[in-house]
Amino acid sequence: MTKFRVFFLVITLLLVGFFATAASWYARGYRFNFKTFKFSPSGLLVIKSEPTGAQIFVNGDLKSATDATISLAPNTYDVSVRKDGYLPWNKRMVIEKEVVTEALVSLFRAAPSLTPVTFSGSINPVPSEDLSRIAYAVPVTKEPNAVSKAGLWVIETADLPLGFSRDPRRIADGDYTSAIWQFSPDGRQLLVTTKTGIYLIDSGTFTPQNSMTNVASKKEAILKDWETQKKNKTSAQIKNLPGDVADILNRKASLVTFSPDESKILYTASGSASLKSGLIKELPGSSTQAQERTIETAKTYVYDIKEDRNFKVGNEGQVLHWFPTSIHLVLAEEAKITVMDYDGTNRQAVYTGSYLFPNAYPYANTSKLLILTNLGSNGSVANLYSLSLK
Repeated sequence: MTKFRVFFLVITLLLVGFFATAASWYARGYRFNFKTFKFSPSGLLVIKSEPTGAQIFVNGDLKSATDATISLAPNTYDVSVRKDGYLPWNKRMVIEKEVVTEALVSLFRAAPSLTPVTFSGSINPVPSEDLSRIAYAVPVTKEPNAVSKAGLWVIETADLPLGFSRDPRRIADGDYTSAIWQFSPDGRQLLVTTKTGIYLIDSGTFTPQNSMTNVASKKEAILKDWETQKKNKTSAQIKNLPGDVADILNRKASLVTFSPDESKILYTASGSASLKSGLIKELPGSSTQAQERTIETAKTYVYDIKEDRNFKVGNEGQVLHWFPTSIHLVLAEEAKITVMDYDGTNRQAVYTGSYLFPNAYPYANTSKLLILTNLGSNGSVANLYSLSLK
């Protein structure tokens, strides 16, 4: 009886050890090859999509539906994520053994819908630095007996919870069709320059024209203070970055913009430089897309802070905005709006048609863009429309 118990215990321990080892190997990506009767190393590809339920193709073969984990032998693969009614997501990916490679996929409608946001005309839309507000002018109406909505208006791109709405609001009355304006760094004020004077007004409340104070004598001081605020904010954001990166951003970059979650930096090189490799320890599952460590003047790049990878995404003069996901960029071009991954790959034309370039701005909820268009009618005043992407 005692011998049987010992035998049973030994067998139990061996089985537990075997299955624990097999589970460990499986978790690391090893799979049993029934041809060689050996465990072969592989990598794991994890695909998550929004919306879910899309199909995953690897080298043209249907593998699974999102969200899923796929075991693949170490190699380079062409991966595609597709769903009816949506633009396909395509990327060439390198799978390494015992490494989990993850892709977060946002699919956009193949035929997005346009919905008017303004109806009385929108002149010279100007976004705040964080794109949370857009200021525009409504022209003086020429229709007799019509209620005048002329003035300066602000629309917020952040969506409120279900059941609430945030309509455009007028912040100043009068004719601003020939005026220019700009937001303060925090978006709370507008400096408005008209033919009759320069005014500093609150972007969140209504200020009647007869209550405005001319600040023409203070304009230079106001602008200098705003510039100082911008520099201080940027300095605070980059002070903890690796020395090489901070030096390039300080001395050889312009238009430096952090992603909404501050994990990546969009910048245009104002001078050539070389970014050293290995500034931080390489993370398992880091992006395998080709990067550029040699920085060229007038080229635009994205630096991934967490993974120490630098990607060329465009050229100087191109209009790029961060999408709220922090993993996409919006590229505004003549007659076309493109959403791309932050590494410059998977460029999807989400809108082709008439709009007033470069007026295309993302909403905070990641499902819409705000564009300025007259729908091809050259004799009509343009209005702001929301472009539904999902």
